[in-house]
Amino acid sequence: MHQTQANSENIVKKIALTLILSLSCFTAFGQAMGTENKMHAAMESDIRAEADTVRDRNRKPIETMAFFQFRDDMRVLELIPGGGWYTKLLAPVLRENGEFYVAIGAGRVERDLLSNDAFSHVKVLDIGVDSVRDGPFRTNSLPSFSFGVEGLDLVVTFRNMHNFSPAGRAAINAATYDALKSGGLYGVIDHTQRHMAPLTNETRRRADPVVIIKEVQDAGFILEASSDLHYRPDDELVHEVG
Repeated sequence: MHQTQANSENIVKKIALTLILSLSCFTAFGQAMGTENKMHAAMESDIRAEADTVRDRNRKPIETMAFFQFRDDMRVLELIPGGGWYTKLLAPVLRENGEFYVAIGAGRVERDLLSNDAFSHVKVLDIGVDSVRDGPFRTNSLPSFSFGVEGLDLVVTFRNMHNFSPAGRAAINAATYDALKSGGLYGVIDHTQRHMAPLTNETRRRADPVVIIKEVQDAGFILEASSDLHYRPDDELVHEVG
């Protein structure tokens, strides 16, 4: 999902613009290959435990981040990093040319990972508010807040939106919109439940994708693309995923 940006180019610049775009295509291809190579190197890092590497096949980090148009020169924010599965991959890639931030529920990675010198460049953003488990099935609510940064290229979150109430997600989406540059990207992955199916104890760790998209659009975003990269034909969308 991305923010809109008006096209201010005019026909006078068409010839020069064609050359620039052609050069940009070669540059973008080179950046993509460089980023992918860095991702492969991060996947081979000693910092990753066996519990991390055994999930590579299912989580498909290379393909996932390529879908999110991830590059090693971006300013990136990861939301709710948990134990740092993705943090261990994104931080090394961005160390040289980009910037990397984590926010919301970042206590574990701050304590267990960011103390390592290899991750000293990662910045933890304090949003200044606390989440409260007062939503349906003890989901988390958040008041309005700001990440305190602007002009980000990409914000990502992996299997987390189901942990928040509609009000909590609205606060996150609004803060994300404000933190991204015009044209910035917001990448969201979550466990899927059937559209309009009632939430139960069995499905409480799943999210209705139509609702998630609608909520993000309500914050001002435009849906650019969705993917079936993580689709599993044997998933009936009704069972506990934990």
